[in-house]
Amino acid sequence: MSVDPRAPALFDLTGKVAIVTGGNGGIGLGMAKGLADAGAAVIIAARDAAKGEAAVRELSVSGAKSAFVAVDVTGAFLRAQAAYSVLCEAGGGKIVNIGSMMSVFGAAFAVPYAASKGGLLQLTKALATAWAKHNIQVNAVLPGWIDTDLTRKTRREIEGFHERIESRTPARRWGAPRDLAGIAVFLSAPASDFITGAAIPVDGGYAAQG
Repeated sequence: MSVDPRAPALFDLTGKVAIVTGGNGGIGLGMAKGLADAGAAVIIAARDAAKGEAAVRELSVSGAKSAFVAVDVTGAFLRAQAAYSVLCEAGGGKIVNIGSMMSVFGAAFAVPYAASKGGLLQLTKALATAWAKHNIQVNAVLPGWIDTDLTRKTRREIEGFHERIESRTPARRWGAPRDLAGIAVFLSAPASDFITGAAIPVDGGYAAQG
């Protein structure tokens, strides 16, 4: 079988700049690593300076260009507004929002969180339709149960929670931050230029079971 010589370019982010809000740990850092490996210069934007600088050092080990900017992120809507004029001037670009399985599932134990993530999914679709004419693609990633500091706290507090999630997930494991690297690259690269307004689960098959 012949290999399309254009294939590597579809996922090449050389010369691009990626701003990863919350990229100083967990899912955000996993995505930042993927973007850096694909050739992007990565800006880590977050509140915790110590964690941010540590993330930059971690990215720099592999030779990636990276820097930390201390910000208190004012949310996906304001972040998108801030990026809009820059992306238009550049002739287009990508926005990748981080939703959750709770963007589409009911969650009796986390009502405000689920409501906010549902709203983020609708924001993604609305911006995708509004900004497509400017060659700006807006998509969302819906992570499943990922092994992070936050979920480790939940597992410590709720007996049997780890086992319940593992048995409910077809992949029979929790996700790792590195599992988000590939989708971050795909949705930021030319490979996804005709994809906008999508919400893509990265959950080991959790959502496929309904």
